[in-house]
Amino acid sequence: MPRVGPVNGEESPRSTERAARARAGVLRLHRLRWLRLPGYVVVCWAGLGIALAAREQLGGYDLGTELAVLAGFAQGAAVVLALWRPLQAWALSLAGVVVAALTARPVLVGHPLPGPSWPWTTAEVLAQALVLLLLALRVRPRLSFSVLGATALMTWLVQGLIGGANYTSTGVTAVGVFGAVVLVGTALRGLGEARTQLVEQETITAEERARRTVLEERNRIARELHDVVAHHMSVISIQAQVAPHLVPDPSEELKENLAGIRQNALEALGELRRVLGVLRSENPEDPYGLGAAGAGAAPDTPQPTLDRLDALLENTRAAGLDVAAVIRGDAPAYPPGVQLSAYRIVQEALSNALRHAPGSQVRVTLGHHARGLYLEIANSRPRHPVRPSPGAGHGLLGMRERATMLGGHVSAYPTLHGGFAVSAFLPRDGVACDLEDAEDLGALEGLELVFPDDPPALPAPPGDAHEPHDEPGDREHPLRPSTREGKR
Repeated sequence: MPRVGPVNGEESPRSTERAARARAGVLRLHRLRWLRLPGYVVVCWAGLGIALAAREQLGGYDLGTELAVLAGFAQGAAVVLALWRPLQAWALSLAGVVVAALTARPVLVGHPLPGPSWPWTTAEVLAQALVLLLLALRVRPRLSFSVLGATALMTWLVQGLIGGANYTSTGVTAVGVFGAVVLVGTALRGLGEARTQLVEQETITAEERARRTVLEERNRIARELHDVVAHHMSVISIQAQVAPHLVPDPSEELKENLAGIRQNALEALGELRRVLGVLRSENPEDPYGLGAAGAGAAPDTPQPTLDRLDALLENTRAAGLDVAAVIRGDAPAYPPGVQLSAYRIVQEALSNALRHAPGSQVRVTLGHHARGLYLEIANSRPRHPVRPSPGAGHGLLGMRERATMLGGHVSAYPTLHGGFAVSAFLPRDGVACDLEDAEDLGALEGLELVFPDDPPALPAPPGDAHEPHDEPGDREHPLRPSTREGKR
């Protein structure tokens, strides 16, 4: 699971993801503008060079200084204009070529052989090629080839139909260069569009995957909570069946009411079983969605509660983590749903520590408060190389779903010493409490990334002679002897 900034509050993952993409898009836009600036400068300098070269080459046509300068700088201006208006730049460049060629046509009569390049000079070919390249990168291929066809037609009209006297033909060469340039520009444009579509498709796929992950996690939670609800419905049914025998001479009205209660409880239990059958049908080998195929819990296995947290910590220690548990306060009678969610949050956090921080020290804190249960699982930096994890990468999302279902919240953040911490608050009765009452128990609403001033102190490594003092109100976990929490 990737270590990402966490998820708490009422904001949905999709809205958070969209806001992040919007901010990234703005930054990318500013970055692209700065990256384009050197290209603009190069094109402007190229336009200036082409304008000066075209003026020199058009001087061989004896057009006069004014007309040569005007025709040359028209080509340079077309190159610069193509950055923003490529179609208008192409029209300006082609018009300048036609005007210069037709004006120089009388000069070709009696000119010594082999004659000047006509109707395209070298500078005009370069200018038109740059304009066509920028145009092909900006417009659709059909328009690019239409423009190329118009350029070839105009070249044929000037050179083939109108013609001149003594000159060196450049029409065929120019049209060949223009065709190659348009093909290159069209290919580059197609490659860019393909990459854009691929990025868009990947974005859509990622959103669909995240949406499916949310639904799968909710289905898993629903499958687990079925046992809790079914237990209560079974108790109601049994109590309604036994109640008439506890009252001497019960009235017929009382018997009918209790029979109705029992019947409604049985019908509700049957509906729950049908719903669970639909949820299980997605993976019949793992009915409770607890692991890989064939590794799920049996249908009659009770859902875990806080009483089974000791076994979870022992299994984690056996897997190679140094786990310390600290309990604050006395545990009240939490509803089964709260206990199940707390167990799953601790289980997922320990699983993340095993995958992403092998050999680290982990501290699990359970704080029993009057308003609810506070959980904190913090690990130190990994001591062994981190291997690639095959996980789905949505553990934090599942924690958030469980906490939000009960009106609580979850936050996850890196610590200053290279570790990672997950904290959660679950209301005692599974009902959301005010922020003013819960702000001292966990992260506030809207929190995305937390860098605490004083990160949680982890247990000292074996062999450390320093033994911190006990904090009032804390007690050792029975399964972790000689492990206490030091003062912060």
